[in-house]
Amino acid sequence: MPTKTLRIPTPDGQADAFAAFPDGGGRHPGVLMYMDAFGTRPVLREMARELARHGYYVLVPNLYYRHGPEPVIELPEHIGEEIRPAVFDRLMPLFTAHTTERALRDADAYLGFLTAQPEVGAGPVAVTGYCMGGALAMRTAAAHPDKVAAVAGFHPSTLVTDAPDSPHRVFPRITAQVHLGLAEGDMTPESSSELSRALDAAGVGHTAEIYPGTVHGFTMADTDAFDPSGLQRHWDRLIPLLDRTLADR
Repeated sequence: MPTKTLRIPTPDGQADAFAAFPDGGGRHPGVLMYMDAFGTRPVLREMARELARHGYYVLVPNLYYRHGPEPVIELPEHIGEEIRPAVFDRLMPLFTAHTTERALRDADAYLGFLTAQPEVGAGPVAVTGYCMGGALAMRTAAAHPDKVAAVAGFHPSTLVTDAPDSPHRVFPRITAQVHLGLAEGDMTPESSSELSRALDAAGVGHTAEIYPGTVHGFTMADTDAFDPSGLQRHWDRLIPLLDRTLADR
């Protein structure tokens, strides 16, 4: 499985990134994979490799690059519940500094870089993300409807708020096929209803489901939230979505 460590030029500097893609040469559909709040690390690189085994070029940028290359903060091999609050205390300044304006500026750079890679085929790409990356994936799809054919978010951070820039307010600009895989407790019933209305109003093909028995973070094997059946369900939803929308690219 070929992999690369890359540096992506952005308006604010250079974002370090990881890429995985199929062996044997040729060009492949591109997938931009957004990290969760804990940042780029071995578990996300393994997930990128797994997706690449299905025929995709997967780019995983370090969203916290303005604060330094990976690892921006040192993380334990396993993020248990007993240390999770202390880890989040260290991550919070990085998370809050990653504003919507910065995220969209970066998205332009990431998509331009991804589609320019010699291993990436012509045509639209997909964007997928976890936790904070799920909301960023939706924003990216809305900002680039001509480039993004599929978007998926898993245990996404808050998608429905009262704020003027709430993620759900940009859904009408999305043209991509959408899948959202939610953990139990990720949304209140009221927020879930509002999310469904926003997706329906966007007029695009979409699925949004609660993965039974999961908690926020269920895809991440290096945390106590990890749920193997939830991770498998995520692959069972994500890979067919990509195959439907990108297979002929």
